[in-house]
Amino acid sequence: MSTLSSDLQFEGNVTGTGDLQIDGQIRGDVRVGRLIVGETGAIEGNVSADYIEVRGRIVGGVVGKQVKLISTAYVDGDITAEQLSIDIGAYFQGRCIQGRRDAPAAAPAPQAATPQPTFTAPAAPSPLPQASDPIAQMIDLRPAQVRA
Repeated sequence: MSTLSSDLQFEGNVTGTGDLQIDGQIRGDVRVGRLIVGETGAIEGNVSADYIEVRGRIVGGVVGKQVKLISTAYVDGDITAEQLSIDIGAYFQGRCIQGRRDAPAAAPAPQAATPQPTFTAPAAPSPLPQASDPIAQMIDLRPAQVRA
């Protein structure tokens, strides 16, 4: 297994068929047979390997047969994997696609253009319903007054 130690920074793509442990930083794509990103390791680029274990940070797409995110992992990007495990405490933001990495992607069927949903935060909170409002009367949870 080759190791990129924690005091090293590398810019450029890394390719090979062997095993690689990254404890330093890489800016570029990584394509190897087996990859371990150590707790101090960081990759800014796409990652592809048969086996990927993430203890550090990846910002980019992840493609592998078996992908493990350990509790210290930080992954910001889509993951495509046949098997995926995510430990409690690991951070993952992106899409998860279960599938084979060597399978050709099916061409999407042509569709009519549909507007993408958008989220707009309200400018101000909506006012509470007034007692004269019939809906407010239905959901009024105040205790009834006791009559003597």
